[in-house]
Amino acid sequence: MLTLDSVSRSFGAGEHRRCVLDRVSISIAAASETVIIGRSGSGKSTLLNLISGIDRPTSGTITFDGLELSAMREPERTLFRRRRVGFVYQFFNLLPTLDVEENVRLVLSLDGVGAAQARRRSRALLERVGLGDRLHAPVDVLSGGEQQRVALARALVHEPALLLADEPTGNLDEVTAAQIAPLLRELARERGATVVLVTHDRALAAGADRCLMLREGTLQ
Repeated sequence: MLTLDSVSRSFGAGEHRRCVLDRVSISIAAASETVIIGRSGSGKSTLLNLISGIDRPTSGTITFDGLELSAMREPERTLFRRRRVGFVYQFFNLLPTLDVEENVRLVLSLDGVGAAQARRRSRALLERVGLGDRLHAPVDVLSGGEQQRVALARALVHEPALLLADEPTGNLDEVTAAQIAPLLRELARERGATVVLVTHDRALAAGADRCLMLREGTLQ
């Protein structure tokens, strides 16, 4: 489903030019989970930005389900992300002006889903992650684990083909992290989503279909 062929990404110019990713090549099967482990600054977030189409590679090609993302224009990549990609971030990235249900429902509303259907789907998934009794709570009163559950629901409510997770347990305590990681996997597998998860935590590799190391811009 997802193929990166000799993908490189550099920033800066001249003597200040820095290569963050160097000729990365990988093929990832549909409905699988790949964990990429690397230290801070190893290029993990840059890799996810390229896979999602937020950024474009300096060289090389990225293909997802027959679509060459690296050749798309920005409007096309934006539409691709909206409809086919779900994101889970370390710091949740919830909107504080919206309540729990509204944060999840917004994804569907932006894609043109009717209000009644969007509400129904959002509530069903929030029930599934254990937040059925917090639908109208402000997100800033939730615990870190609860906020990440909202973020999981938001990432999956539109049934994305690709779920990208950037240090999804990095802002959680050990006990809460041990609850969130299995939930992420379970929800993704139920929906047949392809998962690419980047982290510095080797414990998250347990249960994944594949684990790779990212060192100095290269996958090993």
